[in-house]
Amino acid sequence: MLRNRVVREGLVSGLIGATAVAVWFFIVDVMEGRPLHTPQLLGGAVLSVTGAHFGDTLLVPVIGYTLIHYAAFVLTGLFVAKVVQTSDDSPTVLVGLFLLFAVFEVGFYAMCVVLSMFDVIGALAWYQIGAANILASASMGSYLWYRHPEFVPRLSSALRGVR
Repeated sequence: MLRNRVVREGLVSGLIGATAVAVWFFIVDVMEGRPLHTPQLLGGAVLSVTGAHFGDTLLVPVIGYTLIHYAAFVLTGLFVAKVVQTSDDSPTVLVGLFLLFAVFEVGFYAMCVVLSMFDVIGALAWYQIGAANILASASMGSYLWYRHPEFVPRLSSALRGVR
């Protein structure tokens, strides 16, 4: 039963985070007059690793990146839900959640560097990516906080080094 709860919370928090980021970039793209530009850009860059070229096709890169985007967030949500569940027995693991935020911030840039996608890094403003990551972290964290109201006192104790 506990495992089912962790999986459910991980899936839901991941979907919440992924949707928050997708909606954020959709709004940014619409305001710039280029709906779906960000997922098309990122999808094209990621799919180009396979050697495939899609020309001006919008649908394949957008769908491809959306699937990767949601899968990454669901995996992250599962990890965070497991950390929150583990913190019931060992509150000090919550300190690692702060590191997770840093991983979110650095992860996108690292992916671009590893895949040599410097044009993608230049096409997206750092503050837009930062805002998206803050939005994702806040929305996922809010859901998990709602599901685990004892989380904040445990985190406070963990940060103070008190068990």
